[in-house]
Amino acid sequence: MSRQLAELLVKDRIISSAQFTEAAESLRSGARSHVRFLIDKKYVAETKLLYYLGQKFGLPSINLTKFEIKPEVIRLVPPDVAVKSQVIPIQANKGTLVVALCDPTNISSFENLKFRLKMNIEAVLTSYSAFDAAIAKYYGGAASVGAAIETFKKDKRDDDGSSALDLVQIHEIDESGVSQEQDAPVISAVNGILSEAIRRNASDIHVEPYEKRFRVRMRIDGTLYEMAQLPLEMKRAVIARLKIMSRMDIAESRVPQDGRIKLKVGGSEIDFRVNSMPTLFGEKVVLRLLSKGNLQLDLMKLGFETGQLDLFKKGIYSPNGMVLVTGPTGSGKTTTLYSALTELNKLTDNLSTAEDPVEYNLEGINQVQVHKEIGLTFASVLRALLRQDPDIILVGEIRDYETAEVAVQAALTGHLVLSTLHTNDATSTITRLMNMGLEPFLIVSSTNTIVAQRLLRTLCSHCKAEHSIPAEKLVHLGIPEGSNAKLYKGVGCSHCNQSGYKGRIAIYEVLDFSTTLKELVLSGATVMELKKQAIKDGMKTLRMSAMTKVLEGRTSLEEAISMTMEN
Repeated sequence: MSRQLAELLVKDRIISSAQFTEAAESLRSGARSHVRFLIDKKYVAETKLLYYLGQKFGLPSINLTKFEIKPEVIRLVPPDVAVKSQVIPIQANKGTLVVALCDPTNISSFENLKFRLKMNIEAVLTSYSAFDAAIAKYYGGAASVGAAIETFKKDKRDDDGSSALDLVQIHEIDESGVSQEQDAPVISAVNGILSEAIRRNASDIHVEPYEKRFRVRMRIDGTLYEMAQLPLEMKRAVIARLKIMSRMDIAESRVPQDGRIKLKVGGSEIDFRVNSMPTLFGEKVVLRLLSKGNLQLDLMKLGFETGQLDLFKKGIYSPNGMVLVTGPTGSGKTTTLYSALTELNKLTDNLSTAEDPVEYNLEGINQVQVHKEIGLTFASVLRALLRQDPDIILVGEIRDYETAEVAVQAALTGHLVLSTLHTNDATSTITRLMNMGLEPFLIVSSTNTIVAQRLLRTLCSHCKAEHSIPAEKLVHLGIPEGSNAKLYKGVGCSHCNQSGYKGRIAIYEVLDFSTTLKELVLSGATVMELKKQAIKDGMKTLRMSAMTKVLEGRTSLEEAISMTMEN
């Protein structure tokens, strides 16, 4: 342990007794360890310490800053274990794990690691600064969470018998969530969770309490991954910290609440949209990350194919009518519509929106937040906006007949209306509107364009590799025999969290209303009949668009099949 090593340094006259006493006193005011304090105070040089330990314990040393550790090796030791044991794995071979450490006197942690992994452990020395840099590089915010967990466990009981959890909660409430004690374990844990989510470009964070565990998961490129298991005793304090940061009522835990957290990281503003939900074993908190720096509002870069983009622009540049974007939650509908608004945002036009919630602030556009609790619904906001001399209106979602009726009337009276629905494809949007109660003649006379979309994970450029598919399967998927198509899949590497995918791209299905299609709608045709006619008119389905991305080498065949339906 650090104290034992410091005592050894005194015994061998590397430092003085007075310096040792000063280091021991420093722990009471927040220093991480005796030796780190001695290094920070320049009482002992890192190079001298490294040489001394190598001679004393007969261990080789390594410069970790120039050493690249494979991700499969890092995964052998979880971040909380690495922080607790103060080791980092660097090589694994035939049942032997080589770890780098700073303090060779830490025998107990060394033995615990050996027992946990059921592997032979060999050690090499490294400097404290190189060790800390490696922990930050390979474990990121997860290491901060691990360190916070260890501190929390160590300090769970204060001298007066009150729990550290209670002290943190009282301090947080007294300070209205603005704490100067950045080393408090709960604050460090929350900061680590948020920073790790930002570093890994997550879209959502799930903080989930269960009967016997308390876990944190992140959604990255549409898939949830476990980030950390926190001590169950931290549950109330972590939830309280998040609620305070998002300006929720900390005393209310019986009903769902909404809030926001604003952070500035590296010059970029990041908003967290926060929701708490009472569950059987405590409040679950979900945070949606909204990074303005990552917001891509360029129609040319969203994933539209050339013909699709032309049809979409034709729809949004019409002086009136409806343009509808459809797809499941999280399929990128808001980004597509915000991109359309950005394209249309000119000094000569009045643009207004009704949203629930307003995800991003758009300069030059009048955005209204829907509040159903006080009667401010999509329909009521839309009616009010029609008295505001609008040119273009965005309605966040058409959920009911009332909103649909007002939107259609607005489109028929000289306004361009943009909105979203939840349907599987473009043609089923027509029947969805009919099921809401709209007459077919109103739909065909008011609707310019319907766009269905999905988000596909894109292959990681660092590890994608060519692979072969049986010819008969390719033909079944619409790829001509003998086309010499090259298909790729992701192998998995440190850049993509071993998933084989990094980032996402949208695919689209753009339905333009031809005269024949309008006649079919008016005659009461089925969804399948409408879809057949739309394809005959030249519409590319979601599956067709996905296969184009496969042939371009941007995604895998498995991803295309899993995210789209057969034509």
